[in-house]
This record gives sequence, C-alpha cells and structure tokens, in this order.
Amino acid sequence: MMTVIEVEKNQNENTINLLRRFTKKMQGAKILNTVRGQKYTTRPESKLRKKRRVLKNLETTKKMDRLKKLGKIAVKS
Repeated sequence: MMTVIEVEKNQNENTINLLRRFTKKMQGAKILNTVRGQKYTTRPESKLRKKRRVLKNLETTKKMDRLKKLGKIAVKS
C-alpha cells in the first residue's frame, strides 16, 4: 500500500500549524495504524527450518529415552 500525503504551506501559516495539518492527514489516512500493525507480524517458517526443528526434537527425545532406560535420569511418576 503506497500512499503519498502532501501538505503545502499557506502564506500566513507557521510551521507548527503545517505539522498539525500533516499529522491530521496522516491520522485520516490511517498510515501509522497499518505500519504499527505490521511491526510485529512474522513470516511463516520455511519447510527446511520446520524439518530441522522436528529432527532435533526427535533426536532429543531419543537421547532422553535412552538415558531414562539406563537409569541416569529419574523418571517422574
């Protein structure tokens, strides 16, 4: 979404009023809301990254099961 907002200074207008008009136009266009909303969005995890995570979890589970079987880790009941 590309929105261009232009505000030109009038003859008898000071910069504070110019900035005020600009911020009002920004609020009216809801640009800040959309940008702030996009700030915390995350992209979806890639297939390779998912695969690596699953393989690591399987490996960790396998190690823990082996250590429990050998009696090196106490089994909670």
